[in-house]
Amino acid sequence: MIKQDIKTLEEKSIFVLREGKQKFKNVAALWSMGKDSTTMLALARKAFLGKVPFPVIHIDNRIDFPETYAFRDYLAKKWNLNLIVAYSDIAPDSLGSACCGKNKPETLKKVMKQYGFDALIVSIRRDEHGIRSKERYMSPRSKSFKWNYKDQPAELWDEYSSKLDEGGHVRIHPLLDFNEIDIWRYIKQEKIPVNPLYFSRNGFRYRSLGCTNCTVPVKSNAKTIDDIIKELESTKIEERSGRSMDKEREYTMQKLRALGYM
Repeated sequence: MIKQDIKTLEEKSIFVLREGKQKFKNVAALWSMGKDSTTMLALARKAFLGKVPFPVIHIDNRIDFPETYAFRDYLAKKWNLNLIVAYSDIAPDSLGSACCGKNKPETLKKVMKQYGFDALIVSIRRDEHGIRSKERYMSPRSKSFKWNYKDQPAELWDEYSSKLDEGGHVRIHPLLDFNEIDIWRYIKQEKIPVNPLYFSRNGFRYRSLGCTNCTVPVKSNAKTIDDIIKELESTKIEERSGRSMDKEREYTMQKLRALGYM
């Protein structure tokens, strides 16, 4: 992977976070307890004088890993997070993703309406998936959560679109320019706590975390952050290879994101 300047990435992310907080009246953030969304919260604390100044939402289908729940409770207390836990159903949907498909966006819709959020900070990166590469730092969603990926607003370094349809909201993406290894280098640099499932146990670890129903470990002996960084410098295995759901196919992911998937 090409090594990027971590300081520049940090500055851009902080700028996007501050712009989003300033432009919109009622901002929240999604937190999965994974490395990316936890890094996003660490950046928010740096951007806003050591505090996360907006609610943090966990969409919980009740079958996350025990380590994930323990990490959530530990860090929410340590960082004094305003945590909102919203429970999603596990039920068959049209895309065949009962645990993490359309059901989670439907729960998120209810939370957004209940609290009146007009902007949502999400920790996706462009390098994760082909459809996510089409996102913008600030990306509008309609009242029904639809994302028109064919008609995205122009976006420059210091000028972001904040146009908001009646009843819609804007997704804010401060980590778009990071890649996987950048995240780990930043975690090391800033000493950010991470879910222990990322580290090898008995020759396996998780590179991308979902729930227990759709996430499997990959072969790895990386037991420290330095080990993970070294592994990523040479691996050709895709980051989301451990995510077994059909949603990882580009067409399915595109449909899910158009419907509001995180």
